Amino acid sequence: MTNQEWDKTELVEAKRQIDSTLHKLREVVKTFEKKEEPSRYKSQITLAKRRIKAFEIAKALLERELEETNNVKQSGVG
Repeated sequence: MTNQEWDKTELVEAKRQIDSTLHKLREVVKTFEKKEEPSRYKSQITLAKRRIKAFEIAKALLERELEETNNVKQSGVG
């Protein structure tokens, strides 16, 4: 595993993309759950919910990294 450094612009863009994907996935879940027989779509719903959880984790980690980036700049380090 490499220790990759990303600049703030890249982190902000990544967060924007994750937010967009989360929105779309949540809409997919709503759509499947509103179907006449949602049980037919159980595997798709489960997959979408698992992806939502994974993207929520990624978003939280990105937000933490952005916060650390802001703290470093405010303290004058780096």
